[in-house]
Amino acid sequence: MTSHVYTLHSTLELPLEDVHSHFDSVDLPVEIADIEITRRNNTLILSAVAAEDNISKYTPTAQLKASVSENRVYLDEEEEDEEGPFGASASPSGPQWGAFGQEEEEERPSELVEYACFKGDRETVLQNTALQYPMFEVLCDLARDAEKGTLTAITAVNGQLEATRIVDGEDRAATIEVREDPHDNTATNGVDWRSNEFIS
Repeated sequence: MTSHVYTLHSTLELPLEDVHSHFDSVDLPVEIADIEITRRNNTLILSAVAAEDNISKYTPTAQLKASVSENRVYLDEEEEDEEGPFGASASPSGPQWGAFGQEEEEERPSELVEYACFKGDRETVLQNTALQYPMFEVLCDLARDAEKGTLTAITAVNGQLEATRIVDGEDRAATIEVREDPHDNTATNGVDWRSNEFIS
């Protein structure tokens, strides 16, 4: 039975280098033989290569789309997390006798890191129908490697609806709620001009 992806929303961010290294050792779904990674300016596209020949070469297979942006990463952030912003022995208050005559604050070492940002709904992040569900599984594996961002989705597997929620690299409990669409009540609350007996 075919599996489907009905809704999907993603705010995932991964270093571009991590995306490339992810596919060096990952086990792909059986329907996918390989992942082709291409970059067009500031857009990263991960395309599925079908494992079987039953898909025409003219049929576009599912692809994941991400925007690429640069973020400045400070190299001493980990040290600050362990020791605090003033170091292990420094004090935030009181005179700094040894600092007299020196620069007030040294520039913190940093570097620009390119990030792949898988952000948006299904049509933005996961495109094309062929191999769509296996490519969704690839996205879930990427989400488990991401330190930042959320992936939520509603899928159907073997006829059963399933909810997926991955937050900051960890699977979280998720449920599906069925709610009444407010648009269904607009016709009963308003005037139905088409069947109004006073209009000829």
